[in-house]
Amino acid sequence: MHGSNAAIGGGGFHHVAIRAADFDATLKFYGDALGMRPTLAWGKRGERAVMLDTGDGSCLEIFERPGQRPAADDVALVHFALRTSDCGAAVERVRQAGYKVTMEPTDIDIPTSPNPTPVRIAFCKGPDDILVEFFQQR
Repeated sequence: MHGSNAAIGGGGFHHVAIRAADFDATLKFYGDALGMRPTLAWGKRGERAVMLDTGDGSCLEIFERPGQRPAADDVALVHFALRTSDCGAAVERVRQAGYKVTMEPTDIDIPTSPNPTPVRIAFCKGPDDILVEFFQQR
């Protein structure tokens, strides 16, 4: 477990997620130009996703969204994720602080190859409707 934030049981960025209208060009930029390397990848053409290691174990997650360029007042940021060792406790802390939980802790298996990656995730909305994910590896 990375981080030393006792309030949420871990801390530090696990990943920041963006959407890409041109998935291949986006991968080329972050991979070739910035040196980020894939750690997980899943999905089929038109719905692909990848996590790229930024260099310290934190990741940039890219979701393929063909033709969905952000409008002038929109942003490409989907959400950001914080590492935690206890997704449920992190959600309760947010709830007690008066913020909206948008997804209760849920176990999922990211359909990566060759084996699925089991995680527990939850989401909440912070100020300005910024979506925050709690990411617990199982």
